[in-house]
Amino acid sequence: MKIKETLNIGKTKFPMRGSLPKTELERENIWFENKVYEQRQKLNEGKPTFMLHDGPPYANGNIHLGHAMNKISKDIIVRYKSMNGFRAPYVPGWDTHGLPIEQQLTKAGHDRKKMSKAEWRKLAEKFALEQIDTQRADFKRLGVSGDWDHPYITLLPKFEAAQVRVFGAMAGKGYIFRGGKPVYWSWSSESALAEAEIEYHDITSKTAFYGNVVVDGRGVLEPGTQLVVWTTTPWTVPGSRAITVGADFDYAVVVVDDVKYVVAEQLLSNLAESFGWQNYTIEKTVKGSEIERVTAAHPFIDGLELLVLNGAHVTLDSGTGLVHTAPDFGEDDYFVSKEYGIEPNTNLVDDQGKLTEEAGAAFDGVFYQDADDVTLRLLTEKNLLLKQVDVNHSYPFDWRTKQPIIWRAVPQWFASIDGFRDDILKAIDQDINFLPEWGKKRLYNMIRDRGDWVISRQRVWGLPLPIFYAEDGTEIVDEAVIRHVADLFEEHGSTYWFEHEAKELLPEGYTNEHSPNGIFTKEEDIMDVWFDSGSSWNGVLNTREDLTYPADLYLEGSDQYRGWFNSSLITSVAVNGHAPYKNVLSQGFVLDGNGEKMSKSLGNIIAPADVVKEMGAEIIRLWVSSVDSSQDVRVSMDLLKQTSETYRKIRNTMRFLLANTADFNPNEDAVAYADLTPVDQYFYAKFNKLVAQVKTSYDAFDFMRVYKSVVNFINVDLSAFYLDFNKDVLYVEAPKGALRRSAQTVLYKVLRDLDKLLLPILPHTAEEIFEYMPYETADFAYLTDMPEVEELANADELITNWTKFMAVRDAVNKALEAARGHELIGKPAEAAVTLYLTDEQRALIDVLGQDVRVTLLVSQLHLATVNDAGAEVPNFDGFKILVEHAAGEVSPRDRMFHTDLGADADFPMLSAHEAQIIRENYPEAVTEGFEV
Repeated sequence: MKIKETLNIGKTKFPMRGSLPKTELERENIWFENKVYEQRQKLNEGKPTFMLHDGPPYANGNIHLGHAMNKISKDIIVRYKSMNGFRAPYVPGWDTHGLPIEQQLTKAGHDRKKMSKAEWRKLAEKFALEQIDTQRADFKRLGVSGDWDHPYITLLPKFEAAQVRVFGAMAGKGYIFRGGKPVYWSWSSESALAEAEIEYHDITSKTAFYGNVVVDGRGVLEPGTQLVVWTTTPWTVPGSRAITVGADFDYAVVVVDDVKYVVAEQLLSNLAESFGWQNYTIEKTVKGSEIERVTAAHPFIDGLELLVLNGAHVTLDSGTGLVHTAPDFGEDDYFVSKEYGIEPNTNLVDDQGKLTEEAGAAFDGVFYQDADDVTLRLLTEKNLLLKQVDVNHSYPFDWRTKQPIIWRAVPQWFASIDGFRDDILKAIDQDINFLPEWGKKRLYNMIRDRGDWVISRQRVWGLPLPIFYAEDGTEIVDEAVIRHVADLFEEHGSTYWFEHEAKELLPEGYTNEHSPNGIFTKEEDIMDVWFDSGSSWNGVLNTREDLTYPADLYLEGSDQYRGWFNSSLITSVAVNGHAPYKNVLSQGFVLDGNGEKMSKSLGNIIAPADVVKEMGAEIIRLWVSSVDSSQDVRVSMDLLKQTSETYRKIRNTMRFLLANTADFNPNEDAVAYADLTPVDQYFYAKFNKLVAQVKTSYDAFDFMRVYKSVVNFINVDLSAFYLDFNKDVLYVEAPKGALRRSAQTVLYKVLRDLDKLLLPILPHTAEEIFEYMPYETADFAYLTDMPEVEELANADELITNWTKFMAVRDAVNKALEAARGHELIGKPAEAAVTLYLTDEQRALIDVLGQDVRVTLLVSQLHLATVNDAGAEVPNFDGFKILVEHAAGEVSPRDRMFHTDLGADADFPMLSAHEAQIIRENYPEAVTEGFEV
């Protein structure tokens, strides 16, 4: 018989290599075939509900790593909650309306102007559904569990009807109105934009300082005096209708070469230097309030006079202190002009950003950017241009087309939040928990400062605004009529609007005093897509019986404070008086390894599909758990390869646990906690503490702390300590002996429960491990529950004492390393260690109640008092430790040195303890002997 046949070398068929790209897909197919998500929901019936509401990604193109981080984060939460006492259904969704799909149709060669709106919309719907199928496959391949067969889609009739009902409820409360105020206008998209559709980039603009000649100075200023203004948008000067000053500011009347100019006194010195005014005098100073209603001639539009206004938005940070005011082209301009009865002219610029004839013959048909030069030329010809300066500054862009936008006054539909702004702010302040905490201030300030929400878009692919017009142009915004339209949409879909005349869309027999002849027209604009997703609390949570409203959690990128978080909050508070969510969790953006934004032009995009093919989805999932997603995170193939090394360590550790519990039946072989050896009790309690830490971290949505806790436990507590010394127990002790079964009890608990703790992050691997645990009765690991934190007697005392012992162990390891350096020993097993202990140190060893030699991996351990230590005994971190070569000879079975080899004459190579194990468990060795 061979000696190695008496060793309990663990065996398992669990593969060392995961072959994740292949095995994950096979496993996912098994999940879907066996409806594991549905089984989990069935198990959770009757439990408290945790509702994570999915923010819908836009249905266009394959997913990127930002999508992956978002969906995996949600999946981690839902899986954990589902295994931890909650009913946590997950319904994925898609946002499907809007410009990007129309652009894709145009790129594909379709011409919107050559087909009806209904035909165009059907093409868009087909494209959107195809994109959903692509993205759904991508998300499922990441291991995301959910109701994939029944997602919510914003183009579906039931959702559209619910959205229209939200609109109707807001209209019924008077929050919807039509106005001609300036809005963000994208000439590249030919549509108004909401603030959430704006991003900022630095540009260089031509700016101009120029004079406006006073006509009526109201006894304060002499006619002919020039009011000096500064504009960063010279092309808007044709729309100039006023000049705004600060009522409390001091303005200097400056005389330069017999010409009088007015500028803010505080800015005069810098302006004089800039304009080259070397010899100027100040005739007098006046308050802004004194020159209110002074008039000045428009610089180049004959007969048009500009009114001087007082406005609170004027500052002295830059410029001249006098603001060129064009109510068509700026929000501040619009509001201050409105106070003085000055209305905008909504026809100065067309949809494509070209100025019209109403701006003047010189501007007719000129693109707005080119109109800067026209304005500068006219000002020069009139001898009014004082200086032209190029300025670098931040400017708003259309986030889809990446082109600059303009402010443009055009009739639009708005949702006003003035009537319930305080209710929203109160909800933010009192009812919602934000992670990170700074999200509260960010959203609060956005709501506090935001103006009216532009909800109309001049496009075709979207939900039509359910508004009608009477014969005399009166707007019909009637909640009852809107509810009727919602019913039509629920039955037929919203394309029905474009296939029928207004009369057919109104309730049967509908009359209106403004249409005596019964003639009506309908609105052609569509709703802002943020109203689509912002109504999902009603279109999803309120319409599905298995879901609840408000949601427990909304989780999206930090850009959604001005997007989905914002629009959802507005609509929910407007209609129901409360927020649609209890918690908001925001994440940063995914950047490349250098901290740069990923883009095709830079060639730094990492596609999830490529990572999945090369490494597996588990590596992406583990990476997601490893980063602080509350801020921007970096990723590169090198970082993902590092993550794969961590995965390999986790996998191999779990493989070791499987192998060394393969002959352990937890139903028959488990040892009660009270009967475990002291070190096994300690490690049981240590792991129990980890369970508590990990569950607390999951509850706080802190995946990075879960990752760090688990990886640290595996590397430090498990591999470097418990498994390291326990190999001797597992391999050498009797197969069914008390010491081995005690250790196996702990190892099995760690295996089973750590597998469950890992499942939300690594579901493919956790399920694979679970298949090799024959005594677990559930069909899938996901159909089990999270481990409970146990109440263990003296657990804190155990952990405290053994934590103190780790200092002893560390000191011994340093002593062994020093002895190895002096070539006294090779491996720790060759060492005999003498610890010279103080009374306090000895008391610690005694209270452990454990032969600690085995935990130190040495062959012999002697305990002595510190007073017995000679001067030659070195000190290691406060411990007197002597290392000598172990006495006796080495056993070929346990590789340790013994002084009693051959005590049993039948086994001359073994120690007495080993010989006893052989006699009791391997009787054939007694008769056959061992091969030499």
